[in-house]
Amino acid sequence: MINKLTLANLAHRPIRTLLSIVAIAVEVAMILTLVGVSNGTLHESARRARGTGADVLVRPPGSSALGTLSSSPMSDRLPIILSHEPHVVMATGTMVQPLELFDVMTGLDFAQFARMSGGFHFLAGGLPAQDTDLIVDAPYAREKNLHVGSTIMLLAHSWRISGIYEGGKLARIAVRLNALQNLTGNPNRLSQIYLKLDDPAQAQAVVDALRAKYPGYQIYTLEYYTSLLSVSSVGLLRNFTYVVIGIAMIVGFIVVFMAMYTAVLERTREIGILKAVGGSPGLILSMLLRETLLLAVLGIVLGILLTCVAQWILQHFVPGGLTQETVYAWWPVTGALAILGALIGAVIPGVKAVRQEATEALAYE
Repeated sequence: MINKLTLANLAHRPIRTLLSIVAIAVEVAMILTLVGVSNGTLHESARRARGTGADVLVRPPGSSALGTLSSSPMSDRLPIILSHEPHVVMATGTMVQPLELFDVMTGLDFAQFARMSGGFHFLAGGLPAQDTDLIVDAPYAREKNLHVGSTIMLLAHSWRISGIYEGGKLARIAVRLNALQNLTGNPNRLSQIYLKLDDPAQAQAVVDALRAKYPGYQIYTLEYYTSLLSVSSVGLLRNFTYVVIGIAMIVGFIVVFMAMYTAVLERTREIGILKAVGGSPGLILSMLLRETLLLAVLGIVLGILLTCVAQWILQHFVPGGLTQETVYAWWPVTGALAILGALIGAVIPGVKAVRQEATEALAYE
């Protein structure tokens, strides 16, 4: 009986019901999309770092493990020096130049990088033949509609695409190291250095020794560095995620509160009739909370569907940009937050409905 009445009440005001469901769905989609993009982008960065084949990462003094490298403060003679350290069998440096948004251009010594990582697996074309050539990974090429022989303007300079390679190898855009150094006015300078060891099990011991010998330099094992590429380890991103979750909950709360408050006002006479025929306050409150719970569940389902749509759009229209993962562990968390916010939004209208006198409710026009 109560369930039928609940469904009838929701169907009686379809526009209000639909808007409430959409608002909760937007709340859910905001949270799940943000979490998915944060995790996906960081995990993709970790996968590319592991694709170098290195065991140890050396970053310049004053930098942090996850900080953006916007300059090239290290000498390109340092890899030669580090290659003579115990257990180090190879050292290669890179230069990182930020572009727009999340894109960066990476300068490489392609011969050294190939010996360290096994090289790029090209789907088309090959390595740069001259300083004005660059190579890009397949997702970036799809997003920008590039193919071998295409030209692209980056850093106010025209580049020719000489090759397109599989993703997961350090960078999305790579050029000759000396070409990028000269173009940016940083000759003989590097942003970071990768070390390959004769025994990866010695990585932490090598890091400890290098930190003692080269104080100030930020030196990490690749295993530790990639472990930091998670939302929980990036304080700014974690705080931003919490802020968005809070905003989404407030939006859901306001919409549900307004919907339920309006519903109580519209059904004042109905509530009065229920009380007059012996309906208890618990019955009336139960009816309102069931409506809210049903709205929340439908909103959660729609929100998950919207998140999947957002993921599909990112994968097919901006594959070279942000990467979104499906973080299933957040589905119940987000669902619980949406239900909690919706129920809180229904409490005040529910209490108002329960406290109404039957005579006043019946006299309401």
